Amino acid sequence: MAEAHPVGFQWVMEAKRRGAKVFHVDPRFTRTSAVADSYLPIRAGTDIALLGGVVRYILDNELDFREYVLSYTNAATIVSEEFSDTEDGDGFFSGFDPETGTYVQDSWQYEGNEGSSGSGHTAKERDSASGLEHESHGAQIDGDTPRDETLQHPRCVYQILKRHFARYTPEMVERVCGIPQDKFLELAEAWTRNSGRERTGMLIYSVGWTQHSVGVQYIRTGAIIQLLLGNMGRPGGGVMALRGHASIQGSTDIPTLFNLLPGYLPMPHHADHPTFDEWVDSIRHPGQKGFWGNAGSFAASLLKAYWGDAATPENDYCYGYLPRLTGDHGTYQQVLNMIDGKIKGYFLLGQNPAVGSAHGRAQRLGMANLDWLVVRDLFMIESATFWQNGPEVATGEIVPEECRTEVFFLPAASHVEKEGTFTQTQRLLQWREKAVEPPGDARSELWFFYHLGRKLREKLADSPLPRDRALLDLTWDYPTHGPQAEPSAEAVLREINGYDVATGRPLSSFAEARADGSTAIGCWIYTGVYADGVNQAARRKSRHEQDWVAAEWGWAWPANRRILYNRASADPDGNPWSERKRYVWWDAEKSEWTGYDVPDFEKTKPPSYRPPPGASGTEGIAGDDPFIMQGDGKGWLYAPSGVLDGPLPTHYEPVESPVRNPLYGQQANPTRKMYAHPVNSVNPSPPEQHSQVFPYVFTVSRLTEHHTAGAMSRTVSPLAELQPEMFVEVSPELAVERGLAHLGWAHLVSGRAVIEAKVLVTDRLTPLRVENRLIHQVWLPYHFGFEGLVTGDSANDLFGISLDPNVLIQESKVGTCDVRPGRRPTGPALLDLVADYQRRAGINPGHNAPAVTTDSEGKEHGAS
Repeated sequence: MAEAHPVGFQWVMEAKRRGAKVFHVDPRFTRTSAVADSYLPIRAGTDIALLGGVVRYILDNELDFREYVLSYTNAATIVSEEFSDTEDGDGFFSGFDPETGTYVQDSWQYEGNEGSSGSGHTAKERDSASGLEHESHGAQIDGDTPRDETLQHPRCVYQILKRHFARYTPEMVERVCGIPQDKFLELAEAWTRNSGRERTGMLIYSVGWTQHSVGVQYIRTGAIIQLLLGNMGRPGGGVMALRGHASIQGSTDIPTLFNLLPGYLPMPHHADHPTFDEWVDSIRHPGQKGFWGNAGSFAASLLKAYWGDAATPENDYCYGYLPRLTGDHGTYQQVLNMIDGKIKGYFLLGQNPAVGSAHGRAQRLGMANLDWLVVRDLFMIESATFWQNGPEVATGEIVPEECRTEVFFLPAASHVEKEGTFTQTQRLLQWREKAVEPPGDARSELWFFYHLGRKLREKLADSPLPRDRALLDLTWDYPTHGPQAEPSAEAVLREINGYDVATGRPLSSFAEARADGSTAIGCWIYTGVYADGVNQAARRKSRHEQDWVAAEWGWAWPANRRILYNRASADPDGNPWSERKRYVWWDAEKSEWTGYDVPDFEKTKPPSYRPPPGASGTEGIAGDDPFIMQGDGKGWLYAPSGVLDGPLPTHYEPVESPVRNPLYGQQANPTRKMYAHPVNSVNPSPPEQHSQVFPYVFTVSRLTEHHTAGAMSRTVSPLAELQPEMFVEVSPELAVERGLAHLGWAHLVSGRAVIEAKVLVTDRLTPLRVENRLIHQVWLPYHFGFEGLVTGDSANDLFGISLDPNVLIQESKVGTCDVRPGRRPTGPALLDLVADYQRRAGINPGHNAPAVTTDSEGKEHGAS
């Protein structure tokens, strides 16, 4: 956090000054480690083993915040007797289908709900990254699901959790992660001490936690710990993701993702949702309790915002115009489709896949096989010049004179050269004013898309084709200003906020959304950001002029609520857990919820409320159910639906690992998304043969001086001077083993690429003893490419393409490689070196590691 988010880290230092204890877990000793109270070196890709050890420590010592856990989580809920755990299946849960590499989740359900998972085979959900729709929208859960409030039933979640994590002992944590037991116990003791009525603790993770084949389960494990300790929905608690950009949260709220619509409404699937009602029912689950019962109002209002007068109840609000999912439309499937000639044109905005995405060679070869490519950026980035300057030109794989791709480079305005909002990791919208005019022909994204849409509509104005009506019927009437006809960002924010169709009045709350076409809302969770016709995101009231929650600084979705699920900050009777942690509580005199924050609960629903039999929607949420978006109102320690690779986190080895999984016969995540394609391969891992060809673990992360793929920082001379070239950090022990000289050259080889870097010999990397052998890790920054003031090979070239099954995020924080002294070969000799390693490692074109591996007794779980 100090390295990559130094501005935010000042508050960690302030907390430390006030007595907080700071632990840093990282493969490399960094600026954060230097000021932490304790640093824990970890083998990259083993975080579930560490976190699972913390869960076991909590349960074995009964350190959970029992009153919170019993009332606010599903710990007491009884699971189907058909469920079997990884502890019984040597790394597999019940329901695994080796033919598809996916689970049928019926046996994971609560008792009595076995037929309601709706999962079938989850291969389709994996392809569309839609499994989490079921979790966020609530699984189909009967309101009378049996519970055991004593937590003694062998199939209650609490007991299942205890059995599942029983093997994650301090000894196993050391054996898997390389973390000394005393270090682990110091962390576990301190973390659990911050629990109960008087204390809370926060978990902060870098967004790289998501970039693993089990990334969603990393975060699930952290959330389990925080639920057990009563740290969710309470001030000073929570799980905080450190985003790589200022508005990554905004890019998922109003998404740049292929499978979501604004406000986390799922994209419809062509086979499953032929009608508007079927689409809405798949979100709200008729009969289900929770706030997703209002999905019809959110969906109709969104389509009304898109198509205005053309969207009517009679035509299902132009639902027929919405695109449909047909499978995997993710970025990695797209680049392989480019290589195969299935995609003709592509837009790149604020992305630099030639450097910033896994398997850089595949990215560049894909872009070299397009008819046209539009690149909008501040500088001439590698994704605009790959055809001319990329490494494949030197190897002969791309011939500039023959490259078919016509590249259109359009200069973009930077964040200080345009107006609009950021939405940061706290869900806080903050308005930014334009500081300076963009230079030359540089334009904002808003200008670009508005005028592109305007020109396309003009060209199609006389079209009689039904396929063009979706574009022609769009509401596309934003006011413009200035000599360049810049669209009004405030007008767009007003549309996102939503308004009453008849009067144009901006809505004040998503509760005003209607399913009859009378409201239009661009993103229902943002409703209120333009309440009363005032840009609430532009508020900058000083903290000295308001209380500590600072509700008048910017605006947080939903409803300017600063902590989600804050009903959990009060006990089941509605009283603060403690005066010191007083946040939101029930005012018996006024018969309403009140507090420092906007209560995340129905304002007048008392703690004593119990839903009548058969109640659904918001009526089905009891007065002591704080997790109002979940199907049972509880925080999920165990996920009966939604997480495609298991209801509980399980340690699997990274897709590429030098180590056999010490916990289970199953080596890697059996449900991970793999791509069998000639350009893509996976280095062998045990129990496959030849894993010793790639004996070292490499990991990547950021430097303070550079930003992501480097386009914005390698062009700035002071930053370029501070970090002028690509380097690799190695331990003194590895330097001796491989004959590497400090400040000399080394090259790193994977089954996909070879890159070179200057050598930095440092004890910031500690060799770790894992499974009674020494594991060496090397570290690389991922900021370098072949354009800019300073250049270097790209670390991301070393990675292949393998993805988390839930969200299709690539595993790009851990891989295996060989490290050799000296500079890499150039030209065709570089391809020869890769081919030699592939031959020695038994890698054939499109080679993927087996999805199902042999257990310790030699039994086969299924097909490769």
